[in-house]
Amino acid sequence: MKFLWTTVHVKNLEESIAFYTQVIGLQVVNRFKAGKGVEIAFMGNGVDGETLVELLEDENHDNVTFGGGVSIGFAIKSVEDMMKSLEEKNIKIYSGPFETPDATFFFIKDPSGFNVQLFQYK
Repeated sequence: MKFLWTTVHVKNLEESIAFYTQVIGLQVVNRFKAGKGVEIAFMGNGVDGETLVELLEDENHDNVTFGGGVSIGFAIKSVEDMMKSLEEKNIKIYSGPFETPDATFFFIKDPSGFNVQLFQYK
């Protein structure tokens, strides 16, 4: 089996696309309406066979819990540079940074409150 995507339920698709584009560096690879009040955007790097982030806005379900104990992680080149970039964009560090023998990482929240881990390999 191949891991295809992770679905992230979002409150506002436009805000979430802006976050994942401008902060994380992904691009919209597919976007479409999926029924009344439902819109989906798949985010990625445009590489064949990559695992995608599926952003799903559903106006029909207002009882979705955003965030929780799940996170998605992205590799970055420099924790220091990313933290500086986030500060310039007024995005707060939610948790960390943390050190392990192999990496340094920290967490931020996307516009819907979903946990995003930014991870620098040593």
